[in-house]
Amino acid sequence: MSFEQNPTGELDKKPGIFSIIKDALKNENQDFTKGSIRKGVVLLAIPMILEMIMESVFAVVDIYFVGHIEGHASQAVTTVVLTESVLMILYSAAMALSMGATAVVARRVGEKNLEGASRSAAQGINLALTVTVVISLLGSIFASDVLRIMGGSAEVLEVGTSYTRIMFGGSIVIMLLFLVNGVFRGAGNANIAMWTLWIANGFNIILCPILIHFFGLPGAAMATTIGRGAGVCYQLYHLFKSRRGLLNIRWSYFKPDWPILKTLYGLSWVAFLQFFIASASWMFLNRLVAQFGDDAVAGYGVALRILMFFLLPAWGLSNAAATLVGQNLGAGQPERAEKSVWTTALYNAIFMAIVSLICLAFADQIIYFMNDNEAMAVYGKEALHIISLGYIFYGVGMVVTNSFNGAGDTRTPTFINLFGFWAFQIPLAWVLSNKLQLGPTGVFIAVVTAETLISIAGIILFRRGKWKQVKI
Repeated sequence: MSFEQNPTGELDKKPGIFSIIKDALKNENQDFTKGSIRKGVVLLAIPMILEMIMESVFAVVDIYFVGHIEGHASQAVTTVVLTESVLMILYSAAMALSMGATAVVARRVGEKNLEGASRSAAQGINLALTVTVVISLLGSIFASDVLRIMGGSAEVLEVGTSYTRIMFGGSIVIMLLFLVNGVFRGAGNANIAMWTLWIANGFNIILCPILIHFFGLPGAAMATTIGRGAGVCYQLYHLFKSRRGLLNIRWSYFKPDWPILKTLYGLSWVAFLQFFIASASWMFLNRLVAQFGDDAVAGYGVALRILMFFLLPAWGLSNAAATLVGQNLGAGQPERAEKSVWTTALYNAIFMAIVSLICLAFADQIIYFMNDNEAMAVYGKEALHIISLGYIFYGVGMVVTNSFNGAGDTRTPTFINLFGFWAFQIPLAWVLSNKLQLGPTGVFIAVVTAETLISIAGIILFRRGKWKQVKI
């Protein structure tokens, strides 16, 4: 479907807020290289925020039901936390491929080359399938070793090995869910990505308590995998059969296209390093916290799930900037691309300021809602109070990071992450928690300090404007 065939593609009109929301939730194609930037941000941001809310609900739903398993709630929560920490490697690969696909698809759409965008999506799926096979096999075979290496106690290994094995076995649906949603976001069809997560989450919410009742902790992994699988089926339908989006994949597009694969690989392996550097640092921080006991790990994990519940909608808003940057660079409009970034950053800063106040004011109520274990709650409340202090910086920083990636400049945020997390955050966390004997509190302080400095560094480098010259 071309833009000319869609009369709703103009962004110059000035309808009311309810009309904009209605338009944002429709599966209609928009031309984000023309018209009002503010309206373009909102049209993309609403479904992207709702998409990320559903992604964050995934984490909260699982930890809520798992945290209420009778008899070994602490070990069950610890299993989920440690498994998720290692799965961050998979998430890093998935987000890297997704980001590479978003950048290429957005650039092709901005150039009005819809066949090129569809071919790029198909080649991205080829890469995803190749990567996932290795991760899935290794994780399934060495599930108990994964938990042991991460510091899990004997009780955690006994309770959680099956959960970890199932989660790794379902790696393919995790990878495709991230990748294909990135494709839809790059094309500007954010509402399809939104409905994917709503469908996946609906299945998870319904199945999680049922399967936990019958299978215990492994039931939570089953519910999550089935839910994500349902979402992937919805994605593939829209890629292959539906005519409601800009993209339409044919089977012939899966034949290896080496120039496209080279471009996607070039973007994605650097983006993988970017996300892996961050994810691996979180694994190391979890290992530091684990030396202070299961309650510390569980409390920290619950706090992180709550923080992600708020951060992921902000990440959704920042995804709007990536799409706008990619499409406007493709249309030869770098100044419009930059203006889109600062508009999005302002909205995200306001949102995160509100979230920070909520976390500071209602930490007790939020933590106890998730779990009423007093020992866990003490650590959870402290983590929530400290880490939420940097939310405004996180909000602006993630917009800038996604904008670099949307432009195809995945190297700059990778170097920022390398120095920010490994040269600063991890040494600081170790010194504060061990040498200065602050325990888990030292880790929490290191997190907020490093994240704030990383955001500031990103803003400074973005203002230099070198990302405008990147060709993909």
